[in-house]
Amino acid sequence: MIMLDKIEINPKNTPAASVIWLHGLGADGHDFINIVPQLALPEKQGVRFIFPHAPLRQVTLAQGASIRAWFDITSLSVAGINSDEKAIYASQKAIEALIEQEIARGIPSQNIVLAGFSQGGAMALQCGLRYPQTLAGILVLSGFLPLADNLKAEKTLANQNTPILMLHGELDNVIPLPWAKVSYQKLFELNYNIEWQDYCMQHTVCEDEIVTIGLWLRQVLKMI
Repeated sequence: MIMLDKIEINPKNTPAASVIWLHGLGADGHDFINIVPQLALPEKQGVRFIFPHAPLRQVTLAQGASIRAWFDITSLSVAGINSDEKAIYASQKAIEALIEQEIARGIPSQNIVLAGFSQGGAMALQCGLRYPQTLAGILVLSGFLPLADNLKAEKTLANQNTPILMLHGELDNVIPLPWAKVSYQKLFELNYNIEWQDYCMQHTVCEDEIVTIGLWLRQVLKMI
């Protein structure tokens, strides 16, 4: 199994919850560490943030360059996002191991959030919807649902009602809004507890979105 290197940001107080935040294609765990103070979470209920680094792998969409990626992407088109199924499942196992580590450190699964941007958002859905214990929430930023046709057979009841928040840019030219809406609709039809918001932005994160994320984390982690 892949063992993931990671960056941890620990609160001043003993952690009562954890957020595992997965970066996008070609980035690494450093990509979102600066977002933590911007979320303005209350300090008395400590939250540990974990930012893992995806493995280095050759990515077809990047002309075969070796970059950090949760899985290979061979093409992006209106017909769909063609991905490496074997690598998706391998990354799922590696992310599940991070969840297990947090549980072993005393964080209940119900206090663990899976978050991710773009390809990382895809992995948050891939892992979270299949995980056998209930999670606090799944946050998807500018992402999509991978292996959608496999989900009905592989999903677990433990996370059927877990809050899912999908946030996307109206001007996204990497994963256009209509493509992401297909993922949202699929999850809606499968009766997931899913919320959608879009913003006037491209394939990025904006200030209004960060405010939304902070408020949502307070809600799903039951923070005062």
